[in-house]
Amino acid sequence: MSKTQAMEQRVILVTGAGGAIGSAVAQALAAQGASVVLMGRSLPALEKTYDAITSAGHPQPAICPMDFASTTEYDLQNSAAMIDQEFKRLDGLLHCAATLGSLTPIEHFDTGTWNRVLQVNLTAPLLLTRACLPLLKAAPAASILFSTGDVGQRGRAYWGAYAVAQAGIENLTQILADELEANTRIRVNCIDPGPIRSRLRALAYPGEDPNTLPVAETVVPAYVHLLETAETGALNGQRIYARDYLKTLSRIS
Repeated sequence: MSKTQAMEQRVILVTGAGGAIGSAVAQALAAQGASVVLMGRSLPALEKTYDAITSAGHPQPAICPMDFASTTEYDLQNSAAMIDQEFKRLDGLLHCAATLGSLTPIEHFDTGTWNRVLQVNLTAPLLLTRACLPLLKAAPAASILFSTGDVGQRGRAYWGAYAVAQAGIENLTQILADELEANTRIRVNCIDPGPIRSRLRALAYPGEDPNTLPVAETVVPAYVHLLETAETGALNGQRIYARDYLKTLSRIS
């Protein structure tokens, strides 16, 4: 991807920036001129993304290690304050951090695992978004993009807390979009990447050959376009399937 005027000078926070999709999108954003804040649990994984960005000569990102399983509201508020201090702005927030937990019947689902999955996949994204809202409201136009999956629309046996969290994210997207539409220039959407070669996918489908799955880079343009606020108009409060969105973009172009 070449640089676009829409992305230059923008600051985007990416959670799960050491994972397959988060890392790929962070690198694509940086390639277009954005300054990216890399947030995630694994420092080595974040450093790998950081090195890929800087070695390519793109704007230097910031690293913000954060374990959503144990983070507090205070920690996330401090992260927002760090972004304000270092960059003086925030134009976008992409939520890619996730954990699967276990695929277990509800009857036997461990309560501790349930709470941890909801914390990582739903509560922490809510608290981080809330902490970042003052910065996002101050931006000329901002975009919040949550990640979701098919079980967020229709629950399936054994998906337990992960499916419940995804359903919560989709509802949270609609609530925030409705609340912010009238008095801010923030758009809020969620995106379903579909089957992607990733660690989480491998945990969910251990018998699946990962080589039969598309890599994260195949859906990256959808994420980048949705974070380019100036180019995506009034799209707000929507659940977007990445591959369908890419087909729409190809028809427009």
